[in-house]
Amino acid sequence: MLPVQLDTARLKILVAGRGAAAARKIKTLEAAGAAHLTVYSDAPGPVLATAAGARLIHRLPDNSELAGADLVLAAGLEPDEERAIAERCRALKVLVNVEDRPAFCDFHLPAVLRRGDLTLAISTGGRAPGLAGLLRRHLERLFGPEWGGRIEEIADARAGWRANGADMATVKQRTDRYVEDRKWLS
Repeated sequence: MLPVQLDTARLKILVAGRGAAAARKIKTLEAAGAAHLTVYSDAPGPVLATAAGARLIHRLPDNSELAGADLVLAAGLEPDEERAIAERCRALKVLVNVEDRPAFCDFHLPAVLRRGDLTLAISTGGRAPGLAGLLRRHLERLFGPEWGGRIEEIADARAGWRANGADMATVKQRTDRYVEDRKWLS
């Protein structure tokens, strides 16, 4: 696996599924800043309908809709439907994630802790999501809300160093010293 961060504000993302499982995907994507999200469900139920709002299309997606997406997330479907969506996405060269089906996934969604622009992601490659969640909860105690402000602080300092001509090696050294002087990791 290659850990990457995607700018979800730029991507066309499609969620296909039913019920609370698909609703959880919507919440995850919203927390990540997804701006172009469409939800397909032939039987959404009230939880998914509420989460999807006006983005809900009352059927499962066809191939042209899958092909128009950058990412597809499927959840709450029957196993044969999950397999079919994964196969269709792969044939269309669209990245797909099927909840709790690592064999059908081109990517996995990690457990995520957000503190402003600080994002800590924990992944088990889709093999033990409960453990990833447990580790995220542990990290919440180590990295409290104050880290959101710290990211702004260090980013401003870094911008000043770069504007004054510091090269990357110097910026790294200054960053290390800045964090150490403030005892952020103590």
